[in-house]
Amino acid sequence: MLDRNGPLRGLRVVEMAGLGPAPFCAMMLADMGAEVVRIARPGQKPLFGLEQKHNLYDRSRKSLTLDLRDADDLMRAKTLINKAEVVIEGYRPGVMERLGLGPEEFQETNPALVFGRMTGWGQTGPLKDRAGHDLNYMAISGVLWSIGPADTPPPPPQNIIADLAGGGMMLLTGVLAATMNARTTGQGQVVDACMSDGAALMMVLQYGLNAGGAWDDTKRGGNVLNGGAAYYRCYTTKDGGYVSIGPIEPQFFAALLDAVGLQDDPRFSKQYGDQSEMHPALEALFAGKTRDEWSAILTEVDACFAPVLSMQEAPTHPHNQARGTFVETDGIVQPGPVPRFLGTPSDPPTHGDAGTLDYEDVMSAWS
Repeated sequence: MLDRNGPLRGLRVVEMAGLGPAPFCAMMLADMGAEVVRIARPGQKPLFGLEQKHNLYDRSRKSLTLDLRDADDLMRAKTLINKAEVVIEGYRPGVMERLGLGPEEFQETNPALVFGRMTGWGQTGPLKDRAGHDLNYMAISGVLWSIGPADTPPPPPQNIIADLAGGGMMLLTGVLAATMNARTTGQGQVVDACMSDGAALMMVLQYGLNAGGAWDDTKRGGNVLNGGAAYYRCYTTKDGGYVSIGPIEPQFFAALLDAVGLQDDPRFSKQYGDQSEMHPALEALFAGKTRDEWSAILTEVDACFAPVLSMQEAPTHPHNQARGTFVETDGIVQPGPVPRFLGTPSDPPTHGDAGTLDYEDVMSAWS
């Protein structure tokens, strides 16, 4: 195992290797110092044909290969889980039970065990056994409908909303909460983290606005936060780049208008009123200068402005460099661990291939 610093140093976690939100949760735990043993299947390959070192969800921990169809390896997995505080698994409902590794198996031998379960549709419900991905889980939650312009199908917003925010981060939160409770009471529990549930939770503000009459669900791309407001969206610049503005509050809107010379333009006199004249005016304005020229004008102003950067550009931005937002490990640039802990700082991450574990070494460390 990797000896890592952080606020979770000493927390023992067994991760059943998988894809997406479950390994992302385990990555966060390892980033924060937990001792994570990743149980991989023989011959298991990373997604998209990557080299293992580029599969950054698997960073900062080593893997132990076990064939769970083999009786001896299955017993090794059980022994490890009995010595752990947390199990992370992302299989379909019932798979761990069929392997003989379900939570009931450990109720007597490890009653304080926290069993973190990550699925797309949840452990119950009519879709629980169906295949799916982030896009599908967003689709039934109300999230996907609200994204994109009104005259096109909703675009796939990568795998961030349901997979990571609604999935991995919710699993992380649940596991940490359940671990705190288990350390106090001696009683573990199952954490049922479901991506479709989590994606719905990401929309809690919008559901409240909708109930209060401040959000029109019939208008895709027609509300304040999804493109309907001229003052909260992205614009194309002279060089084909993009800038983002988001001065929702009146004082920040006024700062933007002052900085670009539109403070006396009647088209902008009512920020929250009709947007039909504001939008084309801002399109024409931002098309008049390059992205970097606008950055030079607006970065030092409280106008809620930022240039839209590519993945190649983001690590070189002065703010990201000053913060150490990105780190480099063996030539692989990647986001560093967050959040920051000033008293128990986390170690820099490895890349996705930190090496393999020997079962006897793990048992010796966890004796």
